[in-house]
Amino acid sequence: MPIRSIRSLAYEDLRPGLSEMVLKTVTDQDVVGFADISGDQNPIHLCDVYAAKTRFGQRIAHGLYTASLISAVIGTRLPGPGAVYLSQTLNFRAPVKIGDVVRVHVEVAELIPARQRARLVCECAVDAAVVLEGEAWVRVPSRAELDAAA
Repeated sequence: MPIRSIRSLAYEDLRPGLSEMVLKTVTDQDVVGFADISGDQNPIHLCDVYAAKTRFGQRIAHGLYTASLISAVIGTRLPGPGAVYLSQTLNFRAPVKIGDVVRVHVEVAELIPARQRARLVCECAVDAAVVLEGEAWVRVPSRAELDAAA
């Protein structure tokens, strides 16, 4: 995923409606690499012959690979380094195939100042079809915490 640059936002920088979007073309190398790292060697992800006989008709990316693209946005762009994942819900709507361009969109939906928490609405889409949606809760460091860590 070509991240334009790493951006680190402090809790004080966030506001509802702030969002970030990135595009990622899913490659064979991505799927094979994710299978190696995760240990998920399901042939629907790795074997053309097997996958051709499934309802998808071809190999598909791991659902958690697609979800990891959300993690990449949270960790590098919104809010960026220093943010700590607390939870993530995932609703898988459609498969992602090799060669698909996934649009990953993360938006601040709610802020909890007392605990420096942000609720983020997360969506992955291919063309006009939503393939994954959910919510993440993250703890976001304050400006003072970011400055102290630099």
